[in-house]
Amino acid sequence: MSKLYFRYGAMNCGKTTNLLQVAHNYKERGMKAIVIKPKTDTKGGDKVISRLGISKKVDMLIEKERNVYISVKDWVDKKGRIDCILVDEAQFMKKEQIDQLFKIAVTMNIPIICYGLRTDFQMNGFEGSSRLLLLAHSIEELKTICKCGKKAILNGRMINGEFVFEGEQIAIDKQDNVEYQSLCANCYFKYEREYKKKKLDF
Repeated sequence: MSKLYFRYGAMNCGKTTNLLQVAHNYKERGMKAIVIKPKTDTKGGDKVISRLGISKKVDMLIEKERNVYISVKDWVDKKGRIDCILVDEAQFMKKEQIDQLFKIAVTMNIPIICYGLRTDFQMNGFEGSSRLLLLAHSIEELKTICKCGKKAILNGRMINGEFVFEGEQIAIDKQDNVEYQSLCANCYFKYEREYKKKKLDF
């Protein structure tokens, strides 16, 4: 039986770079790894893009309604064996889709490695990552640092260069003047206090 893996971390921890390295390793060994990502992640269109500038076209863009189990089964029936499935931005997957990935790993014997955020900019869980934390056979944190030098565990959203702590859960990095920074808990609460004070001053 293969396993479902969840590799999570704050922004800038190298999740997509790690995914691309794993895809390269499989290809180098003559094996087939397919890359999928939720269509919700509009950054890069039909590609996964690392902050290092490396990119790769995905094999499947997953809509919210799509049954991933059926899609993978169809792929295998038409194109042959899959040795590994790599999922970028897995936090945007629906709960049912994570269940389907789990079923693929167990019943089709295909290892699946999901990469994503654990929490959003308000410290709330995403649907996909919350389900992964419950179901994944293996959970691994990919680490990065805050600009203060401490370990970063949270994600700060910036709009026009200013930290914000209100808004919709999903806003894609580098679109509509949105950026994200990985933050330690101390810096996160410092910027949150400054944000609230500024709101009161207005």
